[in-house]
Amino acid sequence: MRKPLNCLTRTPQGSRFESESSTNCHDVTLDEHDTRNCVSLEALLGMHMADALISPAVGGTMWVATAATTVYCARKVRAEHDESKIPLMGVAGAFIFGAQMLNFTIPGTGSSGHLGGGLILAILLGPEAAFLVMASVLGVQALFFADGGLLALGANIFNLAFFPAFVAHPLVYRPLTGADPSARRVVVASIAAALVGVELGALGVVLETTLSGITALPFSAFAAVVLPIHLVIGLVEGFVTAAVVLFVLKAQPEILSRGRERSSLAGVNLRPVLIGLGSAALLAVVVLASYASTNPDGLEWSIARVTGGAEIQSSSAAHDVADEVQERTALFPGYERPDTEEGPATQVSTPSRDTLLAGLVGAVVVLCVAALAGATIRRRRAAASRH
Repeated sequence: MRKPLNCLTRTPQGSRFESESSTNCHDVTLDEHDTRNCVSLEALLGMHMADALISPAVGGTMWVATAATTVYCARKVRAEHDESKIPLMGVAGAFIFGAQMLNFTIPGTGSSGHLGGGLILAILLGPEAAFLVMASVLGVQALFFADGGLLALGANIFNLAFFPAFVAHPLVYRPLTGADPSARRVVVASIAAALVGVELGALGVVLETTLSGITALPFSAFAAVVLPIHLVIGLVEGFVTAAVVLFVLKAQPEILSRGRERSSLAGVNLRPVLIGLGSAALLAVVVLASYASTNPDGLEWSIARVTGGAEIQSSSAAHDVADEVQERTALFPGYERPDTEEGPATQVSTPSRDTLLAGLVGAVVVLCVAALAGATIRRRRAAASRH
């Protein structure tokens, strides 16, 4: 199996991770076990923390925190008695999945960024449902696309879901928009809240890496690179959030008003918003994803800047188990079909075709998982009410 060397790669001994500059890429032949836990800086869609950046203790702690938050959110969503929200949860999740495939270039840096989407979900669905949908998106990405490590999944969910939904949304966005938001208030509030949410998530990555004992990424040096680059990413996220909210405000403002009041969406015509978000998701995965920036994203770029190509050591039984599980579940690792070695007749798929197929599969799976999560909560509530 042939892979580019410019990635965090475990060596045959299973104890070292190498990071090479994205400008110095060449192919090497690796044994299939060498590619486990590999996060390519040239990968089209690499986004989230890899297992190499987190220790079992920190990863386990974040799993517990995320699991506890998930249980809390599930109970709150069940208590809302709002079955009409389920279709919006599914379509919004598919939209966020598609939007996250669109890495955009950050001029003058050689880096790129991508949408988080937690704030959009919180505005449309409320914080608790937003957390559940984001967990569905990130879970699908980790399991089926090897995008982000399984050991680091709890941290990734917490960083990308908790801070936007439970900090930026209630403490920044809602006070700035007020009870009757104008277009200007929506834009200002979206940008401010997105900046807060993204920066807190980036700070979370730095803290989790530091607490994991990754000495190659000292806190001050890592933070000095990660936080500024994520300011730009947060600014773009703010404008995208504002655009989505303004679309909903025009297509069906009742969704936003009821969201502010934490009341049911029963009786609200969701079709215009469902069609709009679904169409945008389809456009993202079918057309735009093939043109996404191939530059390393803000996190990967920051790691390369701090380490200067130095090795990052991280290995344990927990890492091995997470690697093995992810190898078995990843249908499209790196959003590409796995290379096969069945002889010269084997066809090698093009990246754009792989991206299209992976995007379609991922969007459909996320839609189903998010909707199923809402439906499962509804069925449990119905069963509880009968008893």
